[in-house]
Amino acid sequence: MRIVKKPDERRNEILDAAEKLFAEKGFMKTTIIDILQEVGIAKGTFYYYFKSKEEVMDAVAMRYIDMGTIAVKKIIEDKSFTAIEKLTILLTKDVTNAENKDEMLKEFHQAGDAEMHLRSLVISIERLTPLITDVVLQGIEEGVFNTPYPKETVENILVILNMIFDEGVFQWTAEEKIQKAKGLAYLMEKSLGAEKGSFDFMTESPVVKDSINNKE
Repeated sequence: MRIVKKPDERRNEILDAAEKLFAEKGFMKTTIIDILQEVGIAKGTFYYYFKSKEEVMDAVAMRYIDMGTIAVKKIIEDKSFTAIEKLTILLTKDVTNAENKDEMLKEFHQAGDAEMHLRSLVISIERLTPLITDVVLQGIEEGVFNTPYPKETVENILVILNMIFDEGVFQWTAEEKIQKAKGLAYLMEKSLGAEKGSFDFMTESPVVKDSINNKE
């Protein structure tokens, strides 16, 4: 007897299988047939939900963005943290702690779809900007930040952070990445009107450390 599942449940099954295969075999080596066999569905069922393997990867990327947004929001809404403490946690800890995350990040960079990669970066920045802006506004109230452009400053920082350490865009050496992180920390201090040394932790950011580790 054929099992009929709800659309969202079936769609998530396809995404779960695809994510597993992308992490194990890589995006380029994974075929639609592989995904069909992993889930146990017919080709018609796959194409009912997705037009291509690239669209599946896009959807997987969006799930990671959604998970990241939820995790960030949870920290930002925690009233026990100061603004500096929130930024320290968000920029130095892996707040999502998602399975296959490291492998999938590599695939997002290497999937060969520059448009998808750029779109995921844009969506991520758009989602995070209002959340991080709330942290900056909290910092202004606490007297640790002083900027007339909180939202715009956050946008600039997120764009730089996501682009400068993106291995699909720049190929820096480990030493260069450390210097970029120090430069970004200095830029953040000046643009947010923070005290010197407020963002020295930037060299411990997962974005920086992971890209350095991938070089070793």
